[in-house]
Amino acid sequence: MTGPESEEELLRRAVCPGSFDPVTNGHLDIIARASKLYDEVYVAVMINKSKQGLFTVEERMDLLRQVTAEYGNVRVESFHGLLVDFCKQRDIPAIVKGLRAVSDFDYELQMAQMNNGLSGVETLFVPTNPTYSFLSSSLVKEVAAWGGDVSHLVPPLVLGALLERLGENK
Repeated sequence: MTGPESEEELLRRAVCPGSFDPVTNGHLDIIARASKLYDEVYVAVMINKSKQGLFTVEERMDLLRQVTAEYGNVRVESFHGLLVDFCKQRDIPAIVKGLRAVSDFDYELQMAQMNNGLSGVETLFVPTNPTYSFLSSSLVKEVAAWGGDVSHLVPPLVLGALLERLGENK
């Protein structure tokens, strides 16, 4: 086989899904590690119409594109519905998820088994860097809202957007 189709078929693809509201250094750690293991990594920003985020989906995607720009093989897209459908549409055989604690594993294992049963998509669990084992977007927002220093938990670009948005909400 020759041509772009044969090359595309040989690409190893994975997806890193999440709400990323906002993206944290923990998210970036998992994305960076996935980008070393796969030819193409899709960062799939979940659209949840029933949940009002601090940032719009478009804002989250823009921030993600900027903070992952150094990785030439990362694409940022949004999705709603089932992640396995997103994977099928893009021929992505693997989901990469970071695990912070055993409590994450309990939930994520059920999700991985469901996704595999629905479509055969595999889930790879990556243990979170211990530096970020406590980190969540919700915690970052809460600490920042109360004036706590989260500068070591998010990229500088995200910190600026976060502080600006929280200042608007006061």
